[in-house]
Amino acid sequence: MTSKASKPPPKWRQLADEIASQIARGDYAPDERLPSVQAQVSAGKGAIATVHRAYQALEAEGLVRTVQGSGTTVLPCDASGTLTGAARLERLRRTGRPLAPREKYVNLRAVLRSCADPEIASLLGIDLYDEVVIRSRTFVTDEKPTALALNVIHMRALIPLPEVLEERSTEKFRHDLYTERTGRTITAGPERSTARLASNNELAEFGIEVPADVRVPVLVLRTVYSDDDGPLEVWEDILRPGMWHTGP
Repeated sequence: MTSKASKPPPKWRQLADEIASQIARGDYAPDERLPSVQAQVSAGKGAIATVHRAYQALEAEGLVRTVQGSGTTVLPCDASGTLTGAARLERLRRTGRPLAPREKYVNLRAVLRSCADPEIASLLGIDLYDEVVIRSRTFVTDEKPTALALNVIHMRALIPLPEVLEERSTEKFRHDLYTERTGRTITAGPERSTARLASNNELAEFGIEVPADVRVPVLVLRTVYSDDDGPLEVWEDILRPGMWHTGP
């Protein structure tokens, strides 16, 4: 029996992969502008909608940034690893890829713990020291830790999603599983940013060694996800000291 040939990826994905490879080879340098959409169309790379979709995918993957009126430029390598949870989710929605080129995550953890942070407790609508599920992992680009991702999850999510306590990725993104099992859609609130001093554990996770009396500031980006019954998760991304935010 002859096996059926696998279906090729859509044209926008092929174009995005081609440009991503060119960026990785250095054909396009950081801060260099990509050809305009019309130039790509004229070069036979596809229709306007195809090129737009490819550029959107590249932006979602943290490789480029598009500014209206200024075109699409290649981001520096270090910047590609600083996508936040909300931006990574958008990348997954657009491209089906959970990770950017050269990116991986390590140290995935899932634990039950009492919530000792009054601000997080308030955002989740729970009492201080109530139990929550905490999922954490470290994102790494080119072997360099770039962001610590922390998800603080309301206990009511455990009923339809017992998988959140397992130290593994789910087959489908857990928000999609939650919607399938409950009929409720999870929506994101606005992303908030704040600066604070890194803890010793965070510095160790980033592989940064400094004297005990040296204070190291970090940027923390936070998004609250809710369903019809209220807040369900608080996502935090702690960016590596000195790295800037490339998300929306």
